[in-house]
Order: sequence, then C-alpha cells, then structure tokens
Amino acid sequence: MSQGSSQRSEQCPDRRSEQCPGGRSGARPHRVVVIVDDGSNPFELGVATELFGLRRPELDRPWYDFTLASAAPLVRMHHGMFTLSGVAGLDAVDAADTVIVPNRPDPLAAPAPAVLDAVRGAAARGARLVSFCTGAFTLAAAGVLDGRRATTHWRWAAEFAARHPAVLLEPDVLFVADGNLHTAAGSAAALDLGLELIRRDHGAEVANTVSRRLVFAAHRDGGQRQFVERPVPAVPESSLAGVLAWARERLDQPLTVADLAQWAAVSAATLHRRFRDQLGTTPLAWLTAERVALACRLIERGEGGLDRVARLSGLGTTANLRVRLHRATGLSPSAYRRRFAV
Repeated sequence: MSQGSSQRSEQCPDRRSEQCPGGRSGARPHRVVVIVDDGSNPFELGVATELFGLRRPELDRPWYDFTLASAAPLVRMHHGMFTLSGVAGLDAVDAADTVIVPNRPDPLAAPAPAVLDAVRGAAARGARLVSFCTGAFTLAAAGVLDGRRATTHWRWAAEFAARHPAVLLEPDVLFVADGNLHTAAGSAAALDLGLELIRRDHGAEVANTVSRRLVFAAHRDGGQRQFVERPVPAVPESSLAGVLAWARERLDQPLTVADLAQWAAVSAATLHRRFRDQLGTTPLAWLTAERVALACRLIERGEGGLDRVARLSGLGTTANLRVRLHRATGLSPSAYRRRFAV
C-alpha cells in the first residue's frame, strides 16, 4: 500500500471548532493522519482507511483529507505479513486535525521515539488524538493520558493499569472520549469510535449512512460494556432484533421496559439479561440512546420547534431534550441545529 492509495478529499474540520462552521464546502479540509509503526495491526489500519480515507460520493459532501505517516520509509506490518512503502513522513502529523496512533499485537513493545515525539507535539497544539485497541499504550507512553480517562482492550487492562497508574482507566467500556483524547477498547470498538467521530463531525444522519454502507450498528454508546469471554450457551439466546425493530417504530410513545418485555414474551429480568449479554447495555439505556439519535436526525432534517422534536423522539420535554442532547453531543439543541441542519 502506498501513499498514492490513500484518498485525499476535502472535509470540514471538527465542527466543535470555529474553522468550519456549519460544514460548508470551501473550508480547509479536516486532515486525518494515521501513524503506522513496525508491527502495527492491519485491521485497525483498514478501519481508519474505510471510515476516513474512502471517498463517499453517496453523501454528496466533502470528506476527510486522509494520510498515512511513518517514521521510516518502509513499515513492516503485523508479523511482517506485508510491508508499507511510500507513506508520508511524520512531519505530516504537524498539520493534522486528527491523529490516529499505532497499535500492535504486543503493546509492551516500545513505540519508536520519533512517533512518541510526534504524538506529544500533536497533543500540545490541541489536535484530536485517537487510539484503537492497544493504541492506548502508545498514548500513555507519550505521557498524554496522565490524569485523563481512557480505555483499552480488556485482555490488556490489568497490564495497562500497572504500567500507567496515572491514567484513569475505564476497562469495561467500548470507547472513551475525554476532551481531545479518544480511545477505543478493541478492534470492533474501533468502528464504534470511528462512527462516533463521524457523528460529531457530520451529524447523526451522515454517520447512519456510513454505518449502513458498512453493514454495522449505527450507534453503540461508548459506555456499553466490552464483550468479554464467557461460556457459549448450549442453546443460543433468542435474538433481540424483533423487539428492537418494534421499539424503534414507537419511540414517540411512552415505552417502558415492561412494554418491551411483554412484546418479547419474556420477563423483565430475562430481557435485562439479554440486553446485557447481546448489547452490553440495559433496555432503558438503549431506549434513551435511540431517542437521542432520533432527535438528532429530526433536528438535522429541520423538523419544527424543539417541543415537537422532543415529542416525536419520545424525550417528552424540551428540558429533557436539552439535557440528553448535551450529554450525548456536548451541544445544545440550537447549537446542534446551527451546525448540522441541512
């Protein structure tokens, strides 16, 4: 894979900045730089390329400026299965708005000093820093996670906590966002975090479109638990697909956990267990997240006043809408409308 294979296209910077209010075309592209290092995992590199590097003509909007960067002209990927050449040097990190740091199967192997310097420089100027899976070890080795919240793969959580006690590790969640630092727990969680970043940059509607193309869940909240090892049941659990689809069609109604359990013909306790096992969350938390996501889409589509958005999304009142939306996006409904409404 060479630098020529990574697509360069235009996109607004993070819409929380003032560099590109409203995401209109003609603004400076948001630059995503993925640092690759010897031993890097190819899956997470592929996730970053799929999310931020491929052109999205179906979106009819500018996308990201995507670059691979390395400290060396040749990079041996995981177990030397293949080699990258022709990637940019680490000076590309100096102009990046988002920097995705390396991870590797053996996170105890020290990253290249030049990589750590590049990460520290990006942190000092306020760039968005992202790690997938064991990439949190790279951020921690650079010293940028001290006193900050982060996560990593559950398999390495104890080792991470022992090596980096100054980091506020959250070992059971899918991903963590702490200011400009974003860490994902594992390989699949990298997709969750990537879609969350797209949602923050472009809004819920665009993130949903990208997730559909990936045939991936549109939104799994970062607070959901990682899927850890557990015995495979002799009889597979019944799928939640039916009750989830039924509930999504009725989010504007006063649904309760008892309503969901009744539709699924199980007890509330059984429903809770299935949600925990299959989705890593509770029925009530899932309902709230779905309603917030619907509210975001309604605002983006220019749906009436906030009272109508609150009613149609099932959040009830404008006060609850404001609290839930701010908790999920960091924005008030009016600010969200200014940035994402079509």
